[in-house]
Amino acid sequence: MHMVHSLYYSYLRDAALVKRGKVRDIYQIDDEHLLIVTTDRLSAFDAVLPTPIPGKGKVLNELSGFWFRRLSHIVPNHLADLPVTSVLQSTHDLELAEGRAVVVRRCWPLPIEAIVRGYLVGSGWKEYRQSGRVCGIKLPPGLREAEKLPEPIFTPSTKARNGEHDENISFERAVRMLGWEMAMAVRNASLALYRQAAEHATPRGILIGDTKFEFGVDGDGQLVLIDEALTPDSSRFWPANCWAPGRNPPSFDKQYVRDWLESTGWNRQSPAPELPPEIAANTAEKYREARKRLVGEGA
Repeated sequence: MHMVHSLYYSYLRDAALVKRGKVRDIYQIDDEHLLIVTTDRLSAFDAVLPTPIPGKGKVLNELSGFWFRRLSHIVPNHLADLPVTSVLQSTHDLELAEGRAVVVRRCWPLPIEAIVRGYLVGSGWKEYRQSGRVCGIKLPPGLREAEKLPEPIFTPSTKARNGEHDENISFERAVRMLGWEMAMAVRNASLALYRQAAEHATPRGILIGDTKFEFGVDGDGQLVLIDEALTPDSSRFWPANCWAPGRNPPSFDKQYVRDWLESTGWNRQSPAPELPPEIAANTAEKYREARKRLVGEGA
């Protein structure tokens, strides 16, 4: 197996750190631009795990870039037309940023997570079993776990503060938070992004069970896709040949880590447990396989 070095925290010399998210480190370039470094940190159940996943950040960065370019006709994204080499000078910074960093336009994030579900799984499945609904949307009776929904549905959630959990909300509540026009724009963009991504992924052997988008507005008040898009961190990617309604299929995403964490009896309170080396290595392999299928071997 080839050696892949891990990056848990980034430390750049040419730019000032603004914040560390769960996975991404954000640096200030100027008043209008930020530099985002995607690390190998992994979060699960709203906790950042102490064990990095080797090479994961590069996979996420590459996949997000692929989707941002491919889907930019649906909604603009935050990528700036500036190469990383134009904003970083030192060899140390350029080596660290290689394959993991992008320059983006500064945007103001909206206070909701934009989730699209094409299949009934996870918290949506739990909600459906209790009420026959997901985020206020009534679904047909008799659906099974992981069943394909008649149409993809938009099911927003709140953004959790540190240590708290996201909360599924109705579209009506999203309207109260964003205003009618912006909420409609987010819903329409999210559904269109999901449909086109699923059309690309399905013939390549990946079903997108659900996915989460983040949106912001730019200085002109225009809706912009930000953060990441359609990665194994933000989506459920299932091997198409393993999917069948009635059970949760194996996946090319962090569900594998979630399942391992649940098997340990961890109470989901920080600190999270260390991952055994084979769990970290297998997770890295799943992420690479998703990238290979979606983007192609030589990408």
